[in-house]
Amino acid sequence: MALFKRNPNEADYYGGKKHFIDVIKNNGDNTYLFWRQPEEDFNTHSKLIVMPGETAIFVEGGNIVQQFSEGTYELTTNNYPFISRLKNALSGGISTFHCVIYFFKNADSMELKWGTDDPIQVRDKVYGIRTSVQARGSYKVRIENPALFLEKLIGNNVRGLNQNELNKYFKNEMLMQIKSCVSKFLLLYENEFIGIGAYAGEISEAIQPQINETVSKYGLRCVNFAISYMEPDQTKYDAIDEAQIERIKREKQGIGENAFMNQLGNNWDKMKRASIIETLAQNEGAGNITAMGAGLGMAMGVGSTIGNMANQVFQNAPEMQNMQSYEDPIVVLEKLKKLLAAGLITEEDYDTKKKEVLSRM
Repeated sequence: MALFKRNPNEADYYGGKKHFIDVIKNNGDNTYLFWRQPEEDFNTHSKLIVMPGETAIFVEGGNIVQQFSEGTYELTTNNYPFISRLKNALSGGISTFHCVIYFFKNADSMELKWGTDDPIQVRDKVYGIRTSVQARGSYKVRIENPALFLEKLIGNNVRGLNQNELNKYFKNEMLMQIKSCVSKFLLLYENEFIGIGAYAGEISEAIQPQINETVSKYGLRCVNFAISYMEPDQTKYDAIDEAQIERIKREKQGIGENAFMNQLGNNWDKMKRASIIETLAQNEGAGNITAMGAGLGMAMGVGSTIGNMANQVFQNAPEMQNMQSYEDPIVVLEKLKKLLAAGLITEEDYDTKKKEVLSRM
């Protein structure tokens, strides 16, 4: 066994061994929000290259020594190849002067999906019904404070964090905040919940500061929060729509029936008056006429009453003509003659109506 053991971490260096001067740069996948570079315990004067859109943190001996923005830097450590391996021999090949580089992505994360596992229970103030609302959407974050992100969220033993894996750190806390904010909005909402999706943008703006407050404790900032879907359960609203359609249908039918009955009542009244006049004309003698008038409960004099009724009949000449058009002209002339004999119409009225009947023959 060689006295001076090689640090097993040297296998991650270029060529499988550490050099007097090494170049340290991010070789992680671009989907990672942060990446712990495999090369550790590098020598003094090694070069650190930080690409645009990145931030690097140099950790030595368990402490954050410095943070680097884009550029090229020379790192100074206490490690020298021979001395390092001499010390490693005493510690089983593990360096006693430990240093490592973490790279952090400055750009916004990809969209991180969220959704309410359980529907939010609410009450519609318009209809007074209890219903439920489900929502889903996405959010984006950015690493605002890499050192805080490393200390509070990641820790030392994580090689990297893919953007899609970030949800597992915040899932429960994030959903709790989202459901709380949406519930408060719906609690104050005065309109029916059908079409509530039109307010998704307004609700999103109200929720984003609270989401930002949640993630800021871990060095992150919420740069965008969006609700892509928010709709109530349609079941009860479908039943309400069906009931309203049925009510409107009944109202329309009622209006039509009422108009028909009104028209029927007007025609019936005219026909009844004509029938009374005909009956009176067929009864000879003033006594019978008077008795008939009394039987009808007329408070005015019989002659006046009959005259008024006759006038009403002839004043509605178009209706009478329609009625007479269905009768035999001879029958009509006989009725007119009886009205003349009873003194109910004048000779002039008789002649006029007679000409009209004869003209239709």
